[in-house]
Amino acid sequence: MLKISYPTCEIGGRLHVPCHAVWDVLTDTTRWPQWGPSVTAVDCAERYIKKGSRGRVRTPFGLWVPFVVTEYEEYRYWSWRVWGIPATGHRTELGNDERCVLVFEVPTFAAPYLFICKIAIGRIADLLERP
Repeated sequence: MLKISYPTCEIGGRLHVPCHAVWDVLTDTTRWPQWGPSVTAVDCAERYIKKGSRGRVRTPFGLWVPFVVTEYEEYRYWSWRVWGIPATGHRTELGNDERCVLVFEVPTFAAPYLFICKIAIGRIADLLERP
């Protein structure tokens, strides 16, 4: 099988919560519509994804598109292909102050999608940082 790697660009933000809490939200398919502007529903056999997880997401336009998780390193990184196309990578890093840095990466050809990722970071912060 031929594997093609694409150059990526990324956006990140510091969240004032532990990385394990961020990871839980990133990998829990029932929570994706809460923070993902491009996801309104998820159909997946597993609540928590792992490498090889497959399913489909509904877009704001009502279109269901298939996905597969292609890379997965627990509490660190996961990425997927949506409709067979390399899509977003999701990474957590421990910051200097024991807080979590959340980073989204996208293939360079999809750089405008970073705006959507910025919204997602804000939504995740709102979900986890408010009392």
